[in-house]
Amino acid sequence: MTVQWLDQLVDAERSREADQRAIKQHGISGDQLMEAAATGLADLVEREVPDGRIVVVSGKGNNGGDGIALARILRERGREVDLARVFAESDWKGDSQTMLSKLVGEPPVAFAPALLDGASGIVDCLLGTGAVGAPKSPIAEVIEMINRSRLAGAKIVACDLPSGVESSTGVAAGEAVNADATATFDAEKIGLWIRPGKALAGRVELIDIGIPKVADSFDCGLISDRVCQDLPRRSADSDKFAAGEVVVAGGSPGLTGAPMLAALGAARGGAGYVAVALPEQLLAVSDSVLELMGIALASDDGNMSPLGVSQLIDRSRRAGAVVLGPGLGKTPSAAAFALSVAITIERPLVIDADAIGALAGSAAMLCERDAPTVITPHAGEMAQLIGWTRAEVESRRMEAVRLAAAQSEAVVVLKGDDSLIADPAGAVAVSRGGAPALATAGSGDILSGLIAALLAQGVEPFRAACAAVRIHLEAGRLAAAAGIDGVIAGDIVGSLRQARSALSSSRSARYGS
Repeated sequence: MTVQWLDQLVDAERSREADQRAIKQHGISGDQLMEAAATGLADLVEREVPDGRIVVVSGKGNNGGDGIALARILRERGREVDLARVFAESDWKGDSQTMLSKLVGEPPVAFAPALLDGASGIVDCLLGTGAVGAPKSPIAEVIEMINRSRLAGAKIVACDLPSGVESSTGVAAGEAVNADATATFDAEKIGLWIRPGKALAGRVELIDIGIPKVADSFDCGLISDRVCQDLPRRSADSDKFAAGEVVVAGGSPGLTGAPMLAALGAARGGAGYVAVALPEQLLAVSDSVLELMGIALASDDGNMSPLGVSQLIDRSRRAGAVVLGPGLGKTPSAAAFALSVAITIERPLVIDADAIGALAGSAAMLCERDAPTVITPHAGEMAQLIGWTRAEVESRRMEAVRLAAAQSEAVVVLKGDDSLIADPAGAVAVSRGGAPALATAGSGDILSGLIAALLAQGVEPFRAACAAVRIHLEAGRLAAAAGIDGVIAGDIVGSLRQARSALSSSRSARYGS
């Protein structure tokens, strides 16, 4: 995959390939790479730990060699440094031995818990990008002691990525270092941007170590602002239908706010005509927003009924996209309605909230759809969709989102600070996050409406989902300008227009052009 609006993230295999390419094709020696990495790491350590004693804890791989070089560089800068080895000195090979021969000051000492007592900073140089699974003894015990020292006030800096975090996935299968900052080398690692790895890495600083860059295809990347360039815009000859028509279907007694917020997300996201399809007893709610149209569907005591399926399909024939699920509720009749709509409606479809629960165990049925499908679960809804526990989803987010996309042949947005967007072929886009104000009721409904607006404007599904996530994120940041706490969904809706405008290019395509 080569997508111009994604910034590449690399897995462990690509990290190894880059190192080998630098050595074999460009004549850059391994010890030169190690020296460059250790110098950049030393700069970060000094910023994080400006004074006091530093303990460098080294394993036996290349990360251990980085640690040896780091100890020398810091000592040459006048810092007090203890270099602790977890394994025998004879286990250091190749470039690590070269670095050992250059070491100044005290030789490495065997790791002992007492070395960490009173340290101002600890540098984790235990495991590298190739490590997978739970760390084994004695590494696991050392990681645990490093984390205890953090609780006691020591600053923790990780070399390339926190030990115990898998570089390719962000999974932490066992004990993992909880770092305050991480220096990562040459290229951004997938595992530093996906939880739990993202949460364990702290502040990440990318260090250029001189490996020449090559144009390459990749299957995972960070969403950049470029995703919002050249999105469709209204022009003088546009009409409301050219700007995109969206229908939002949902609502149940006590849950009418969700479909209304999704509809507002679509409207503020740029759709020219937005209608809310509600159970007939609740239709009056749509009158609360003058700009929205109302559609009454057959209901069962105020909940959606399967009798409303044909009505919705008929009223959505010219819609550019339909949102299904916000506020739908969990009654059997509502679930039957959602399942039938998802399978039979022949319009681009965004499936959210309780409609996802209605599809539990039936995601493969979506493969029969000809029109585009986007599913937007949070971790709990994803667990329902693929039959995992919520804890499994939270700990293996990359695997979960790819599985759901493959099973459903849909674009899947696994929501969170690190929202992941997967297409059925396995490509994954990662949100940079950083908008805690979005953690409020109704935020996800707004995102669904925003995705639908872009689908209705003719944006292809994977990009529509990624662009919506980016605009939604920016709206969350703008809404929090006066303070994060107290931001509500209405504030986010109110910021969507400014967010899209700020991110879009003046070169954007106009409707009908």
